[in-house]
Amino acid sequence: MNKLAILLFAVITVSIGCKSRKEEKKEIEEKEIEIEIAVTPRNTSLNMANAYNNLFLDTTAVEKFIVEQQLNDTIADRLRSFYNARNFQYAWFDSNGLNEQAYGFRSLYDYSVDTSENNKSLEYRLNALMTDPPDSGITATNANIIKTELQLSQRFITYFKDAYKDSDTWVQQMEQFVPSQKQEVLKLAEAVLADKSRGNRKFTAAHGAYGSLIEPLKIYTDLAKKGGWDSIPVDKKKYRAGDSTPVIAAVKRRLQITGDLTDKDTSGAFTDALGNALKSFEATHGHTPRGIITDSLLKEMNVPAIRLVQTLLINMERMRWMPEEPEGRLILVNIPEFMMHVWNGKKKEFDMAVVVGKEGKSTTMFSGNLNQVVFSPYWNLPRSIVREEVMKSMSRNSNYLQQRHMEIIGQQSGVPVIRQLPGKDNPLGRVKFLFPNNFNIYFHDTNQKDLFKRDQRAYSHGCIRLSDPVKLANYLLSDEAQWTSEKIENAMNSGKEKYVRVKNPVPVLITYYTAWVDEDGHLHFIKDIYYHDSSMMAKMFSDAKQ
Repeated sequence: MNKLAILLFAVITVSIGCKSRKEEKKEIEEKEIEIEIAVTPRNTSLNMANAYNNLFLDTTAVEKFIVEQQLNDTIADRLRSFYNARNFQYAWFDSNGLNEQAYGFRSLYDYSVDTSENNKSLEYRLNALMTDPPDSGITATNANIIKTELQLSQRFITYFKDAYKDSDTWVQQMEQFVPSQKQEVLKLAEAVLADKSRGNRKFTAAHGAYGSLIEPLKIYTDLAKKGGWDSIPVDKKKYRAGDSTPVIAAVKRRLQITGDLTDKDTSGAFTDALGNALKSFEATHGHTPRGIITDSLLKEMNVPAIRLVQTLLINMERMRWMPEEPEGRLILVNIPEFMMHVWNGKKKEFDMAVVVGKEGKSTTMFSGNLNQVVFSPYWNLPRSIVREEVMKSMSRNSNYLQQRHMEIIGQQSGVPVIRQLPGKDNPLGRVKFLFPNNFNIYFHDTNQKDLFKRDQRAYSHGCIRLSDPVKLANYLLSDEAQWTSEKIENAMNSGKEKYVRVKNPVPVLITYYTAWVDEDGHLHFIKDIYYHDSSMMAKMFSDAKQ
């Protein structure tokens, strides 16, 4: 089938003067309008060398899926067209498992409204792949992976058709929305700036984070075209006020290029203006502002401009997959920034330092709704921790559980189900905050407060520790008169677990942005703590600069 016929019925009612209902009914005319949407020809220029993902489907897999799922002609042709445009390259998988776009689409799609058996089956498989990825990787011929891939694409087509129902180019935008081919960095930047890349206009308008990176992308693209900046020699661990050296002059020139230093002085003397400019650079690069030049800071200044263009494009790609931010209250946690930001509409309520998952137990990107506060919580140890850590300790020390105020409350497939009692030794501290999700991730207090003094705060097993949980508890329960500050404090210290439902649940967005513009218009670049950028870089760019 080469073309799709969509039947639209136009009802034209003509009413002249005062007529009977019967006469009016006769003048209602239904017209059948046929709009043809072509199936995109197969893009044979895409191959293993230039593809975004490194897995390709057998062409017969799509036809087999269409028959088995009994897809109607509309969805069937759109599925054929979608994979023709990609030369049957996987959209949602690479050889390591589900890709970033798959995680992003999971946040966009409200799967709770779809109660079909197919949907339940797909959700079960996605949960398994996201929470326990296969150690041996993914193969293109795995029947389970093929089915999951094609069901996700079917879901994406349905979602996109509805989301872009007012657009007459939704098919083309849908087929371009999921990346399929590596591109040269500057050519992709130019395409994004010209708004010729994957329907970005909609996201510039709807997503403030995406739109705010347009101007920085233009600035850094222009800088990269001109060659960027000279590398600064790193020959000393520190420079501070009172020092004078050519390195300091080079630092001034570097900070003037990107606007951190507005002073036109290019001498080798360490001035107060330079100290303030350094604090600005440090604050926007994930460091505690100290106003001194260090070897690590020089290494960050030496990152080439084209590499920063890559970082901007990678983050803009992520931002395209995030849900639209709500108008009311919102809790946003940016993982590599180690910060929580609480908003109410356009008003920033407060910021809070957080500790996130350490490498290998990475906090996942997703969205949810915070709907419960749990005072004096038990800690239900994750099965992985019990299996990999606790059981080994129990075998060496028969009193291990008792000494740590833990208890066994059941068994699951030969592994004990263990929880730790509320109290000062409990790693969840005195309160936790739940926003139901498939990753068992939540916010909580901690008894390791010293971690918040560090610039790099990736230490948890995946959940997110808060530096000031009392403040968040008071904020969430502020519209419930019975929950006074005193009552909250008492509940935190009662030693008895108590669940409290949040009257008006608050949306939570967990993001992984290594580049963004804050509410004051300052551009931030920070460390790629989980190496997600490095992975994306190899997929997105044919001339990637590491």
